[in-house]
Amino acid sequence: MSAISAQAPGAVLLIRPHRFRPNPQTAADNTFQREAGHDVARAAYDACTRAAERLVQAGVRVHLFEDEGDAHPDSVFPNNWFSTHAGGRVAVYPMYAPNRRGERRADVIEFLKLSYRVQEVIDYSGLEQDDLFLEGTGAMVLDHVARIAYAVRSRRCDPLLVERFCTAFGYEPVVFDAVDSGGTPIYHTNVMMCIGTDIALIGVDSIVPVERRAQIVRRIEESGRTVIALTEAQVASFSGNAIELRGHDGERILAISQTGADALTAAQRATIERSCRILSLDIAPIELAGGSARCMIAGIHLDPRDS
Repeated sequence: MSAISAQAPGAVLLIRPHRFRPNPQTAADNTFQREAGHDVARAAYDACTRAAERLVQAGVRVHLFEDEGDAHPDSVFPNNWFSTHAGGRVAVYPMYAPNRRGERRADVIEFLKLSYRVQEVIDYSGLEQDDLFLEGTGAMVLDHVARIAYAVRSRRCDPLLVERFCTAFGYEPVVFDAVDSGGTPIYHTNVMMCIGTDIALIGVDSIVPVERRAQIVRRIEESGRTVIALTEAQVASFSGNAIELRGHDGERILAISQTGADALTAAQRATIERSCRILSLDIAPIELAGGSARCMIAGIHLDPRDS
């Protein structure tokens, strides 16, 4: 259970929002968003603080950046605009909502260059001018071991950009369609799928058509993982929006929201805990914006300069 895994980074980056609110520009296709009260900004700030503290206590190295402005409601979700990769590579992504594009921060990229061994930054953000979008590890769930990029087709995930990313970074693209029971496309792959070292949590029934569903499940099982099928209600509770990390002494932990953890069955929890410890984060205010633990956490798959 404590074996080092390429799937589980030991360091993460979070953005703590000072003026958080659900984003009106993303509400049209994010069916996970909810109305928020007038005090949600303070509640979200406190929730992010608690999450960072919980991760540090578990032995995860946390880099906490601040967003003190009010121009970018979704800045708490940095995994959509950049990702990091073994070998010293960083990707920067094109974002669908205009008010999300300013979330990209040069100071974050410079920090990564100073603190970690970054060899190359590949910036796809200019493709926004061509109405092409790929929202990072929200749009793609990456299997860093088998080198597969799972991606649900949506307005935030252009299959051509998935192919382009995979060619540059050495992944095999597996693009598919997924919808909720009302037929609305799933807006981000990472709300219905989490790939860990030994397990994969997936909203299986949302994948269409049925034949494609079986192909995706079989592909994941062929990588040696146990598939934990999530119901639509569990996906709506963000049980799939989780990320495996590495804590003290290499212990693998599954960072998941308290909402998502509470929705798991006892059998599902037992299967997860045979591979990694469940670390629940109390981030309910942030979930009003339609994202959860995975969306908040940008994993750092880079070698530190001090090692």
